[in-house]
Amino acid sequence: MKRLRQTKIVATIGPASSTKDVLLDLFKAGVDVFRLNFSHGTHDDHRARIKMLREIEAELEHPIGIFADLQGPKFRIGSFKDGSVQLKKDQTFRFDSDQKAGDETRVYLPHPEVIESLNKGSEILLDDGKVRAVVTEKGDDYLKTEIKTGQKLSNNKGFNIPDVVLPVSALTDKDRKDLQVALDMGVDWIAQSFVQKPEDVAEAKKLINGRAGLIIKIEKPSALKCLDEMVELATGVMLARGDLGVEIPPEDVPAIQKQVVRQVRAQGKPVIVATQMLESMIENARPTRAEASDVATAVYDGADAVMLSAETAAGKYPLEAVKIMDRICQSVEQDASYRRVMDADQVYTESNSSDAITSSATRVALDIGAVCIANYTTSGSTTLRTSRQRPAVPILCVTQDNDVAHRMTLSYGVHAVHVTGVSRFKQAVEQAVALSKKQGLAKKGDRIVLTAGVPFGTPGSTNILRIAWVD
Repeated sequence: MKRLRQTKIVATIGPASSTKDVLLDLFKAGVDVFRLNFSHGTHDDHRARIKMLREIEAELEHPIGIFADLQGPKFRIGSFKDGSVQLKKDQTFRFDSDQKAGDETRVYLPHPEVIESLNKGSEILLDDGKVRAVVTEKGDDYLKTEIKTGQKLSNNKGFNIPDVVLPVSALTDKDRKDLQVALDMGVDWIAQSFVQKPEDVAEAKKLINGRAGLIIKIEKPSALKCLDEMVELATGVMLARGDLGVEIPPEDVPAIQKQVVRQVRAQGKPVIVATQMLESMIENARPTRAEASDVATAVYDGADAVMLSAETAAGKYPLEAVKIMDRICQSVEQDASYRRVMDADQVYTESNSSDAITSSATRVALDIGAVCIANYTTSGSTTLRTSRQRPAVPILCVTQDNDVAHRMTLSYGVHAVHVTGVSRFKQAVEQAVALSKKQGLAKKGDRIVLTAGVPFGTPGSTNILRIAWVD
């Protein structure tokens, strides 16, 4: 199952991709990691999909990554007498705690914490930013606003509040239940929504207790202000550009994407660029040129992975969406300017032997024309360090921990293999050579670069670099 690209592809499972045959086709077409969206579907639905993926994994003898994406708190207005209202620019509109159906002058706001957090001049964005209102007056149980843009507003539309840290947990009661169920199902990562501050991440990490990795979703501007602290606590990051793009000016999104990718990569954690990447393929068999450029930009930025959402969950052309995303990633990575960007944008490495060995392995592989870099790793940290260097050749991650093999499927360039019974370095070298041939990464006469640690199997002890011939 050798991929012809280093950037990984994440695909969301839904009604359009819930049979074993479709999942198998998606995996063969290029999906490395599957996302279960816990905002939709039942626990039994998700359990059945995980079972099918693990069966495919066993049949193909290749690890498949799975993550559960928690819904997080959702803020919505109440309903209207006639289902919707027509608003006018500069009119007064009130949000209050009265549960009666709304009209052209007011609507129920079932979130007292929002009323408490906002002040005169605060902005409210409704229906993905289509309607914009500014607070002109605040009471104990109401907000009076002036409509600035937008016309139609219908029942139960969601709303966003830019630049305000709301006094709510990122984990709802539903999320806590879903998290425990997902862990019992054996997912590899939990994706946490609505992260605003490091305390949110620490809370989720404590509940997970090492049973899965933690991916934090960056979808609030407040999260950007403490990104480094949150990334340090997390296992990986998803840049969820949908909600984030509602709360920040659209012209700021490209620069923030580059900033987030660079910051997360510097900490040696995988970063996913997500949302609306090939959205037109929900209905059409081909993407727009702008969408193809959007995917390409994420690859040029150095993202570990790009993600498909409704395209594979509910779209008419899930397989075609994966195939075109795979081709776009390949095309970018074959561009000479891409390699110049990756080589020029090297990240800072720590002053320790493990970092020295892994960064040297990348340079040695380039100098001698090696076809892959093999890491023997216990915790996965060596492979993450190697992936952070964005080498031009695949990274063969060899580990005796099956959970580590699964989590490495999300990282740039990593081809993970789970092994057992390796106890000596000489044995590791022989096995790495054999695996590189079996996995299609090398052939007779090629050279590979191998890193490992002695004492063998000790986490954080990478201290050996070896060049080996494939015979």
